[in-house]
Amino acid sequence: MITEQQDKTAVAPHGFDLSVASGLRRYSAQHGELTLTSVFQPVFSLSHMRAIGYEGFLRAHDALDRPISPLDVFGEAARVGEVLQVDRLAQALHLENFALLGAEREWLFLNVHPGTLIEPYHAAALLANLARLDLPPRRVVLEALEADATDLDALAHAVAEFRERGFLVALDDFGAGHVDIGRVWQLNPDIVKLDRIMLLHAAHRADMAATLPALVALLHEAGKLVLIEGVETEQEAQLALSCNADFVQGFFFARPAPGLADAAHAQAVIAGATERFRQRTEARERGTASRLAPYVRAFERAAERLGAGEALEEVCWNFLALDHAARCFLLDANGCQAGRNVVLRVDRAEHDARFLPLDDAQGANWLRRPYFRAALVAPGRVHASPPYLSINEALPCVTLSMAVQVGDRLCVLCGDVDWVAEEPA
Repeated sequence: MITEQQDKTAVAPHGFDLSVASGLRRYSAQHGELTLTSVFQPVFSLSHMRAIGYEGFLRAHDALDRPISPLDVFGEAARVGEVLQVDRLAQALHLENFALLGAEREWLFLNVHPGTLIEPYHAAALLANLARLDLPPRRVVLEALEADATDLDALAHAVAEFRERGFLVALDDFGAGHVDIGRVWQLNPDIVKLDRIMLLHAAHRADMAATLPALVALLHEAGKLVLIEGVETEQEAQLALSCNADFVQGFFFARPAPGLADAAHAQAVIAGATERFRQRTEARERGTASRLAPYVRAFERAAERLGAGEALEEVCWNFLALDHAARCFLLDANGCQAGRNVVLRVDRAEHDARFLPLDDAQGANWLRRPYFRAALVAPGRVHASPPYLSINEALPCVTLSMAVQVGDRLCVLCGDVDWVAEEPA
């Protein structure tokens, strides 16, 4: 039913009401005693500094206009066996309201129950709604929501078929519950949404903060774009920037609303966060360089003496006398270690006792290590690796390396520095 305040030129789909508030037209629908409608939260590209999509969220009010949680709406639907019907109603609402937004190229992120994708009747209803609204599938990102009884093989097959029709597919809630890396390989989505729980862990644990960029890199190598959802604070925004996420979503950038995002405000928020990220990154790099400076000087002197013909065991003492210097070792031009590790402190031998099988590295081949290849690319210059996990004792370290001419042989001198991770930004 359309009220007198509504736009007389608009025709409401069967079962929907069209209302106008604050200049915005919105469809709503009745489900029992509840009134359902849509709001949209922008999804931003950090690089483009603008909204590239909108996720539809259900909003419900009872007969007294009191808000009802969408979780309660779907929980009650599940109790009475109407989940797919309510899910289809929510999809139709989001599609109708998204069409009213006037977004010209942005995606609609649409949460869908697995049954919508798997069961032909519900899939046909979704396709019919798109055709009626003249909304091409390429404008829709289907967010696959797993249910306990989901047939994953059937879901994977359905996802592949929808992708062939032109839809994009996102895997939601990655990192929460049982949604793990295996689902990425099985469902082969275009976009992986990292759950907010991962941000919360990374914000309070240095090891998780260091792991998050590696996870994003792994997903990128698998050909997946990465969206971090639930970004609510400056610290979480900085984590999203530092791990090279493609897209972000959350209260820090914009809350769900009936209309489009304020483009100027969004650009200012992202630009401000990016500038603070640049400043912090440069400050951290200066701090790292300052922290390594005494090790680099001692290492350069050791390399000079090694090139002059002194023995490895004699040239490393000044370097190894520094507080966090761990070991020195020498590689040939093929990455093979000549001799044992040179270690100064007695306490390190005691610390290493649990890793005794790894103690003797003579003859080990470190050809795969980036620090070895980097040294060969620029002989005579000290290269400092990014922090990584040392195989010697499963602790973070930074390796200094330099290609040195020793007699008629080109060798690579290496020195490890224990590296305590910084606190998350």
